[in-house]
Amino acid sequence: MVDNMPSEQLPNLSRILHEQENKSLLRFLTCGSVDDGKSTLIGRLLYDTKLIFDDHLAALRRDSARHGTTSSDDIDFALLLDGLEAEREQGITIDVAYRFFATERRKFIVADTPGHEEYTRNMATGASTADLAVMLVDIRKGILPQTRRHSCIASLLRVPHIVLAVNKIDLVSFDQEKFEDIVAEYRRFASDLGFTSICPIPVSARFGDNVIEKSTNTPWYEGPTLLQHLETVPATSVDASKPFRFPIQLVSRPNSDFRGFSGQVAAGRIGVGDPVVVAKSGRMSKVMKISTYDGFLPQAVEGQAITLLLEDELDLSRGDMLVAPKGRPHVSDQFQANIIWFDKEPMFPGRSYILKTETDSVDATITSLRYQIDVADLGHVASKTLRMNEIGTCNVATQAPIVFDSYGDNRLVGNFILIDRLTNRTVGAGMINFPLRRADNLHWQTLEVTAQARANLLRQRPAIVWFTGFSGSGKSTIANNLEKLLHAKGRHTCLLDGDNVRHGLCRDLGFTDEDRVENIRRVAEVAKLMADAGLIVLVAFISPFRSERQMARDLMGSHDFIEVFIDTPIEECARRDPKGLYAKARAGMLLNFTGIDSSYEAPEKPDMHLQTVGSSPQELAIAIEEFLERQGRDLDET
Repeated sequence: MVDNMPSEQLPNLSRILHEQENKSLLRFLTCGSVDDGKSTLIGRLLYDTKLIFDDHLAALRRDSARHGTTSSDDIDFALLLDGLEAEREQGITIDVAYRFFATERRKFIVADTPGHEEYTRNMATGASTADLAVMLVDIRKGILPQTRRHSCIASLLRVPHIVLAVNKIDLVSFDQEKFEDIVAEYRRFASDLGFTSICPIPVSARFGDNVIEKSTNTPWYEGPTLLQHLETVPATSVDASKPFRFPIQLVSRPNSDFRGFSGQVAAGRIGVGDPVVVAKSGRMSKVMKISTYDGFLPQAVEGQAITLLLEDELDLSRGDMLVAPKGRPHVSDQFQANIIWFDKEPMFPGRSYILKTETDSVDATITSLRYQIDVADLGHVASKTLRMNEIGTCNVATQAPIVFDSYGDNRLVGNFILIDRLTNRTVGAGMINFPLRRADNLHWQTLEVTAQARANLLRQRPAIVWFTGFSGSGKSTIANNLEKLLHAKGRHTCLLDGDNVRHGLCRDLGFTDEDRVENIRRVAEVAKLMADAGLIVLVAFISPFRSERQMARDLMGSHDFIEVFIDTPIEECARRDPKGLYAKARAGMLLNFTGIDSSYEAPEKPDMHLQTVGSSPQELAIAIEEFLERQGRDLDET
């Protein structure tokens, strides 16, 4: 302990601590395809730099004997990083493993990311803060699709430097020609990815060739070892000239005399007396004090955790952002972005997701997929959807304006994730390119005749009754009978039928999953407009996906939304089938037919669950009408 240390040693300790604090920091990740040796390489790097404690090394030897993939006498260095039991049993990396280490010249944080396609999201996580990517390639396999995919993701995430570590060169007798062929192929592929530097190194992660020391087995290689390059490559430095960005994470109010806004400076610098602006509202103030755990500062720069005290009382909360008056971020509800799709369920334009940024959480829709990026040659491919691990450039619309910079200008403020509304899974990650300026010209027009006023005039309470079920289940027939009942009672209604709408509003849409998503989006928007006009709207559509039915419910806002599940067994639907559609679908003459070769997601908690077998359409329509009356949805409003 310091208290027991001789006084003459304290200056040396201070000097050592000062040297450590002032070393530059390099964040890097390892990536590439499965079993290319990523974990082994980093394990070897830590071992050869003597950064493993004796007890850890002893445990590693025991684990190598139990889980290792090398011979019984060798250490399996991958086990240093593959900490999960599932990883050790399978011999693959699943999670992102972070390690900190330091040499005499520099400090490092390394992220060992998985190579399996299923865990591409974890690779993107590791790349999001990296200054360099070590791209592992097994010299026997060459450049694989996952190598290209990870390189493309690294480029999109603005990783500036690449080390092309051509591994397992010992297994090809240190063949120079094979190494140079792989380097040439990779440089051709990556020439348009915009990397600042690409450094190819022939390595054997297992035996340490060119990891720390130059290998005598590769006399033809004249470049640096891996560690030499990591110690000398330029690290990303703080650029205080960038516009100031400060996302508020906490409002600090320890007592009545102190009210500060805490967070980490995301870009630029700030000083006492500097003016600041609230990004969304435009309200201005000046910095009165900059507080930290260790006291007050005259100024702060990117990366510092601080608390700002302002001269004016501004109503701010977590999620607001303070920025420089000059060089403000974009505030818009439409933008273009590159999106990496993670989920097994594909991305469909028109489907609603939750979009989260550093400061905002809003409902969002992919309005269009402009093109998919082919990771093989970086070409632009026309596509209607993105599937797992695919990358595309999309237009995105959010329900409310958000604050952002272009990702190329600010990685922290220019990224977002997409979350599935029903499962809460993170399904995609995005990097914003630029706002769509047409959004700045669109404003809500104030209407003096409100939806409530229209409902009062019609003397009824608007509602949307949403019928869902298989084709032939009886949705349209029951909805038609319900409308007759309501019409006889003097109610003002409109029935939107799936077949009828496809003759006009949705005549350009087919029956693929993505077209069905867009079909329901359009119908939901129309139903809301009709409800705003005071009508009781009956919607009879298969609407096979829970996500779109939830989107429709959320879209209606204060209007009543009643989901009615017309539950008819599919065999009964096929027996009733007046159009012969089931027979055609089962014969392969009609593709994308719900229940045959296209899925139907039954409601889990519908407002009404009606079994049609044993009941007539008239009886079921009466049941719905009585339900509406009990709920007060069919009563006079005046």
